[in-house]
Amino acid sequence: MRRLVPNSVELDTFDGTAWIGVVPFLITGLRLRGLPPIPGLSTFPELNVRTYVTRDDKPGIWFFALDATSTWFVEAGKKIYRLPYNRARMRCERTGDHVEYESSRSGGTFGARYRGEGDLFHSEPGSLEHYLTERYCLYTEDGGRAYRANIHHPPWDLQRGEAAIVENTLCPLPLLDDEPHVLFSPRQDVVVWPLQEL
Repeated sequence: MRRLVPNSVELDTFDGTAWIGVVPFLITGLRLRGLPPIPGLSTFPELNVRTYVTRDDKPGIWFFALDATSTWFVEAGKKIYRLPYNRARMRCERTGDHVEYESSRSGGTFGARYRGEGDLFHSEPGSLEHYLTERYCLYTEDGGRAYRANIHHPPWDLQRGEAAIVENTLCPLPLLDDEPHVLFSPRQDVVVWPLQEL
């Protein structure tokens, strides 16, 4: 994993192990601060593949890839946030209490059926769930320069999850044969601030 992440950040491990997260979701109500959502442009699926890093004692996220159906959002993510966004064909549908999710593009596909189970909870500091979810910035690089964007969100409302992963060719490394650790959240509100050069 270390060779896939630049030296401007350090891998952030949990009990000595680096993690890869595959995070599918549906963006709704996307808008610039102070403006209303634009009908037809503010709702679309996104999927990201990430690992967990830190710099200056500030834990954050490093993205290997981000897929979205929105062409304008993909181009904005590349230009404004310098992130590895890709335009993909995607489907995100509710069937009962399950979500059926598909993403396909040149270079990778993902397909899964998943759901949350049980009561909602907030992660406890020091737990794996806290390590995976309570991240308040992202890191990226462009032209050898390192950047950070702060993120604000309330603590995640989480459920234990179950997932049947049909296909996943998006990860930058072969995954272990272990069962994935699945978390589900019914909703999260997020504010992302502009990039700052480090």
